[in-house]
Amino acid sequence: MELAVAALQAVGLFLVTNIDDIIVLSLFFARGTGAPGTTAKIIAGQYLGFGAILIASVLVALGANAFLPEDAIAYFGLIPLLLGLYAAWRAWRGRDADDDDPGKAVAVWTVAAVTFANGGDNIGVYVPVFLTVGPAATAAYAVVFLALVAVLVLAARYVATRRPIAEVLERWEHVLFPLVLIGLGIVILLEGGAFGL
Repeated sequence: MELAVAALQAVGLFLVTNIDDIIVLSLFFARGTGAPGTTAKIIAGQYLGFGAILIASVLVALGANAFLPEDAIAYFGLIPLLLGLYAAWRAWRGRDADDDDPGKAVAVWTVAAVTFANGGDNIGVYVPVFLTVGPAATAAYAVVFLALVAVLVLAARYVATRRPIAEVLERWEHVLFPLVLIGLGIVILLEGGAFGL
């Protein structure tokens, strides 16, 4: 009974902390339109990034604060900020104008890095929960979270492939992708107080 309650709580916690990922993942799908293996790369990247979030949360909950000081989480914002600036530079230089450009394909490590960087708030929420629910419930949370990662990616793929949305994403992806990443990076840096901001 306790594990069933923990599983239901995990679903709610996952939805609250990860719903914003649908936008970022949809942009990854738009970026990778027509490139072979896009869905597999996004799933792999999302699992790598979220797995790192989960591991960091468990380690911090176990008292491994030395590995991930709380102040360091704010600096994760540099990852999407730099990736967004690079994507903006490529778009400005016209390198993303051609859909056949192999540089436009989605990279697993880019998805993983953005997912992890966007997960600083997840770590901040998961740690106190893991500290209070105990090891068995933490394991149940982890299993539910990992199952829901695939659901999240498939939901983003569904959103990105709806005709009206797909048309907007295809037309404006080269602008939206860098803007969302840069905005995400700035928000993470500001909310975490990085560089004394």
